[in-house]
Amino acid sequence: MNSGIYGAIVFLHVISAVLAIGPLFILMPIIKRLRGVGTGIEQALLSIINVIIRLVMHAGHVLVYTGVLLLVFGPWPWHTSWVIMTLAVMLLSGVFLAKGFTVVLRRFKNPHANKNKILDRLNTTSWIYIGLMLIMLWLMVQKPMLW
Repeated sequence: MNSGIYGAIVFLHVISAVLAIGPLFILMPIIKRLRGVGTGIEQALLSIINVIIRLVMHAGHVLVYTGVLLLVFGPWPWHTSWVIMTLAVMLLSGVFLAKGFTVVLRRFKNPHANKNKILDRLNTTSWIYIGLMLIMLWLMVQKPMLW
């Protein structure tokens, strides 16, 4: 493959990694701000959270597709330990993203829900997801031979 095209795929992969992790740090102050606000502000902040989650999710799709292209056209075989571990963490984070954010945000709309408990869960979920993304980032940058 042309090194220019491969370089462009690496660039897209890195940008999508930044977009899959970075916006999550914006969630922390928004979650903190959600405590005890009025309904109008609450809805606006929840809309921002939903946009952030969608951005992270779509950046994750680009991350996966460009990662596959890099493996297909790059020098690393699929059975390399860091590739297998990255795929495992990626699958875990995909399930976690769907269950940890979407389900929790749906519960927030319930008028009888304990919103502080939901916000605590959302904050914890955000940090766990950031941790999973950082593990994947470490695997992709360091490319450790684990076995």
